[in-house]
Amino acid sequence: MACVAVTWARPESTYTDKWDNINVDEILESNRLLKGYVDCLLGKGRCTPDGKALKETLPDALEHECVKCTGKQESGADKVIRHLVNKRPDLWKELAVKYDPDNIYQARYKDKIDAVKGSA
Repeated sequence: MACVAVTWARPESTYTDKWDNINVDEILESNRLLKGYVDCLLGKGRCTPDGKALKETLPDALEHECVKCTGKQESGADKVIRHLVNKRPDLWKELAVKYDPDNIYQARYKDKIDAVKGSA
């Protein structure tokens, strides 16, 4: 029984890689797809299975600096952040209000955010 408790309490080493092969560029290039994901994350619309997984994972990834992200997830996150900061600041702001109302993560990741500004 103790073995089960230890296994259950131990965090997984990475988030599921089930959606690692999603074409992030396709989503970012499509206003309809991007709006669907953002609406899901904001609780304004229906979520696809991958949108739901992102919504469930995002708070933990922000809190723990994406330590459980796979390489593809980190790369995709960087691409999304770069796109939102530079091309869709309106959506970036909405997401920040929802997921970072106290500006904790904006401050923590300031250098990374500043580094992507202007680099589309």
